[in-house]
Amino acid sequence: MMKQILFAGVIGLFLTLVGTPLLIKLLARKGYGQYIRDDGPREHASKRGTPTMGGIAFILATVAAYFLSKVITGYPPTYSGLLVLGLMVGMGLVGFLDDYIKIVKRRSLGLRAKAKMAGQLIVGIAFAVLSLQFADNRGNTPASTKLSFITDFGWTIGPVLFVVWALFMILAMSNGVNLTDGLDGLATGASVLVFGAYTFIGVWQFQESCANAGTLTNPGACYEVRDPLDLAVVASALMGACLGFLWWNTSPAKIFMGDTGSLALGGVLAGLAICSRTELLLAILGGLFVLITMSVVIQVGSFRLTGKRVFRMAPLQHHFELKGWSEVLVVVRFWIIQGICVIVGLGLFYAGWAAEK
Repeated sequence: MMKQILFAGVIGLFLTLVGTPLLIKLLARKGYGQYIRDDGPREHASKRGTPTMGGIAFILATVAAYFLSKVITGYPPTYSGLLVLGLMVGMGLVGFLDDYIKIVKRRSLGLRAKAKMAGQLIVGIAFAVLSLQFADNRGNTPASTKLSFITDFGWTIGPVLFVVWALFMILAMSNGVNLTDGLDGLATGASVLVFGAYTFIGVWQFQESCANAGTLTNPGACYEVRDPLDLAVVASALMGACLGFLWWNTSPAKIFMGDTGSLALGGVLAGLAICSRTELLLAILGGLFVLITMSVVIQVGSFRLTGKRVFRMAPLQHHFELKGWSEVLVVVRFWIIQGICVIVGLGLFYAGWAAEK
């Protein structure tokens, strides 16, 4: 069964390594180049015209890698895997419309704010509602109406509040990845690390599943997750696809992911957290996205309340650029921060399991 994870990762990697340059040529021929804001760092002006909407590459590669791994190994798709992939594709479509309007219609803000929010809400609500359906023979649905950290805890919040909570997670992570996607390879590399963590989490939850309680040394520390192994397959496919895309997205980037990619990545991260019962843990595993989002909140809040800015520019990565750090230096050091967040998150995940022994 573990072969699915290996095949998904390798296929995803291969497809984006080979497919991304083909997409670059297609986008360049059509003139679908990146719009660069005039109020950004001056060094970014040279990026104007670089092909964008590159998220198409790793979205398609992930979906193809997932289903090809199923065909090769003979295992069927699961509801959890399909729902998380559907969330990624749906959010990617919203981002694609935004990118398309920016480029083709020459409207710098893309979709109107209300239209963009409406699209995200429709996709998010559909995922949240469907994730409470399709119970397995143990009564587990892809998502749970309880809050979770390293597993479910506390009382049920009910389906209505769950939908609100799921929407908050999806919108927060989508905006977090979108804000992080400001330097070559930054969001892509950070996402690779988080997807690697979720591959490990899925495998561990599968090995320690309550469905196998009769063979576990400590049944009290088992996990009630509907399809943990398939979530690991999805995460592995994403890790491989993003790693292959990073080859072309790293500085100097030959292509940008655009909102097509950033909204899709944010959505799928939230989906993995919800379906693996690690909702609050995502704030640690994806700590860089949280940090960068908070820098914008602090900057805006400070300016509105005091008329003063805390950072030279927000999001945070541009603050350090204006302090004289090179783009590559900022990206590598932020990757290190993200790596530390993943290590801490996985440490807490394991510690929570070990504490039950």
